[in-house]
Amino acid sequence: MGAEVSGGYERARTCPACLSRACSSQGSKNGFEILSCLKCKTLYTSQLPGAESSEDYDTYYHEDNLTAPDFISLRLDEIMAGFAAYQRSGRLLDVGFGAGTLLEAARRAGWNSFGVEVSERAVEHVRGMGFEVFAGTLQEASYPENYFDVIAASEVLEHVPDPQIVLREIARVLRPGGLLWLTTPHGRGASAQILGVKWSAVSPPEHLQLFSRAGARELLAAVGLRQVRVATEGVNPFELLKGLRGGGGRAVPDANSQRGNERVETSYRLNEALMASPTRRLLKKTLNGLLNLGRLGDSLKIWAEK
Repeated sequence: MGAEVSGGYERARTCPACLSRACSSQGSKNGFEILSCLKCKTLYTSQLPGAESSEDYDTYYHEDNLTAPDFISLRLDEIMAGFAAYQRSGRLLDVGFGAGTLLEAARRAGWNSFGVEVSERAVEHVRGMGFEVFAGTLQEASYPENYFDVIAASEVLEHVPDPQIVLREIARVLRPGGLLWLTTPHGRGASAQILGVKWSAVSPPEHLQLFSRAGARELLAAVGLRQVRVATEGVNPFELLKGLRGGGGRAVPDANSQRGNERVETSYRLNEALMASPTRRLLKKTLNGLLNLGRLGDSLKIWAEK
């Protein structure tokens, strides 16, 4: 029986979250058709990129995006404080560590920090900071089972061709009762719903899927992770206003790369302003609470236990 899709024909990919074939087309971007799963509302590309069009992560990082503003370090210290309850062996793994800012925060908090990253340039940079990290994929690293207390994967799952493979390996090397903390763009947030494929986070071949809240929950359950808590936070009003005025639509890198693009720069300026004083931080917390209540934040923040 053929797949149930708009137009009546079968696409090559199933939904990367719930594996459903029922989908509708949302338009195209950068030569890729963007689909919406009719079951869980995850956004994803109808096809995976070939070798010639895949994102080149060896050149993804460079001098300008291998540093982070001070307010990010402050925020990561707050996140690390939330990991303390899971500390037994003291081992923490950062999957896709990029500039290494989370590894630094983990070291400040007394963790034994490990990392994996496919970008050779980022690996060289972080080794220069004194970390022993693995160059390659998580599967290639072959860590022992039940090895880590905490695993972080920030802005990773939207990039990989098969997120379930990555999450199954995370579940294998995470100890029972350990914590997975991950972030990824929200495919059902305010920007996705208002701007559609014009939203800059819809950026194939870099981003291959943008999960919905329901899709993320189903994917984590499929690999045996439980006690899942999902928050939806953050909106970039500058990009929304530009999109509503007819701008936007240009593909840009994701915020984890910190490249000098307008979306990242405006998001950084906004977050830095909101972290500048206790009053502004309270305002940010209130705004994120409202976005989470309406499930409209542009970022999924996820905590799950094994």
